[in-house]
Amino acid sequence: MNDIRRTILWVVFGFSMVMLWDQWQLHNGRKATFFPTPAQQTTSTGSTHAGQPIGAGGNGVAQISPASAVAGISTSAVSALPKERFEVSTDVLKLTFDTEGGSLVRSEFLKYADMSDKSRNFVLLDDRADRAYVAQTGLLTGTQGAAPTHKTVMKLASGLPVLKEGDTTLAVQFESPEVAGIKLVKTYTLERGSYVMTVKHEVVNNGTAAISPQLYLRLVRDGSKPPGESSFYSTFTGPVVYTNAQKYQKVEFEDIKKNNVDIEKESNDGYVAMVQHYFASAWILPDGVKRSLSMSADVVPPVADCCYQVTMITPLESIAPGASKAVEAKLFVGPQEEKMLEAVAPGLELVKDYGWLTILAKPLYWLLDQLHGFIQNWGWSIVALVVLLKIAFYWLNAKAYASMAKMKAVNPKITEMRERLKDNPQQMQQEMMRIYREEKVNPMGGCFPIMVQIPVFIALYWVLLSSVEMRNAPWVLWINDLSSPDPFYILPLVMTATSLLQTALNPAPPDPMQAKMMWIMPLIFSVMFFFFPAGLVLYWITNNILSIAQQWVINTRMGVPPQFNLPKFG
Repeated sequence: MNDIRRTILWVVFGFSMVMLWDQWQLHNGRKATFFPTPAQQTTSTGSTHAGQPIGAGGNGVAQISPASAVAGISTSAVSALPKERFEVSTDVLKLTFDTEGGSLVRSEFLKYADMSDKSRNFVLLDDRADRAYVAQTGLLTGTQGAAPTHKTVMKLASGLPVLKEGDTTLAVQFESPEVAGIKLVKTYTLERGSYVMTVKHEVVNNGTAAISPQLYLRLVRDGSKPPGESSFYSTFTGPVVYTNAQKYQKVEFEDIKKNNVDIEKESNDGYVAMVQHYFASAWILPDGVKRSLSMSADVVPPVADCCYQVTMITPLESIAPGASKAVEAKLFVGPQEEKMLEAVAPGLELVKDYGWLTILAKPLYWLLDQLHGFIQNWGWSIVALVVLLKIAFYWLNAKAYASMAKMKAVNPKITEMRERLKDNPQQMQQEMMRIYREEKVNPMGGCFPIMVQIPVFIALYWVLLSSVEMRNAPWVLWINDLSSPDPFYILPLVMTATSLLQTALNPAPPDPMQAKMMWIMPLIFSVMFFFFPAGLVLYWITNNILSIAQQWVINTRMGVPPQFNLPKFG
């Protein structure tokens, strides 16, 4: 039995070291070796030509700046119109459109502050010289010749720069010149309080022959990490495809470079998206509309090696001369607020990535959101949620702590027996089993009830890490952002202290080496929390304090008062 306990202890210690190693790998910009985060749990397996980097043929190293990379290669005649940019504002968004392609090239969120400079608004889409992230659309005609693309310079046909007070919608319309007799009219309709735009594409055939064009909708971005993102823990950044058949399919940039992509290529539903921590963008076509899905540069005008794209292409029915056809799509550019995402499109809430514990994380987020609706403070809502979870698991914890208390009570007998029989290991094991049997102690009784709860608390970890509501959310005093580390490291120090106190309440293993490991493990584990968001540390502290209180009460009732004898490390 002692061998079993020693084995369990070393497994726990090894697991802690593995987790610490993985976090160190992430801190240094590499992938976790043993336990991939949701950022690495992709569905991309196998190989396909669709996985070529944008502007295939390079080695993934940027040859030109991201801003020029997204321009791609022109497939239409050069327009005489000058390129211009226009700013359009609603109550939640300030958007910048470029007349080149009528593309959305910048999105500023008026209700979300930048993490590195909170005097500025957060910017998601952008095409600065050092960064590229834009939404583009255009037409393909195959062998039929040229057509308006995202490179065709359009004119602003109509639109107001600001959503007026009392208005609920704002429309911005771009009109292309004729390219080979084809004209494209793009109309963006924005709504008050919404991060969703309806984008209508009207294709007019002014030529003399029927045409069968295809409409492409794509998101293009460079492969750099989002500004301000922590290097110590990893969240997914990259392209996503969703269909009802294959569900949520995400691909890391590294897998695209390695041509290691396997996504559904044809569908009649779903969306394509670019995802990063807290925010996302997505193109959504109505269900029933046939579309091809791709991350390849071969089917649309390409971009350079520094950038990546995810694209939907939908064929339009034949358009006779003098006729036109319109296709409406939705463009989402906004925060990953779960309820809002669910209302936009089926499956869009999955861009808020909980990883493999989604089935547990979603109800935990729902409960957290309900508590916040009553408490109106995310920090205290976290505390309240942990309290409810501890109440739910009270009897499991009680059994575990009662078993630990019994173990602690018989430890003096075990220690004396080990010293007396240290030269006879076989008799020592037999005597230990006899003591456990007579005292009705199960050495494993304290492990199983706690292990059952581990998935729930891991799921809660991902809820707190993924929820944009924690961003810039204050708690009390110096904690004014639950998504950032404690600036004074007070919470991590408290967390370390509570972990050590909890260790002191547990029965000390008779083996001196095991006893030392029992104290070293929480210290090693606590190092990570100095880099974690304050909200995560707060949840862990609350759990520790409640566990200590319950264990203290149970130990006292069973006549085993807490002892705080530190092991000797000499």
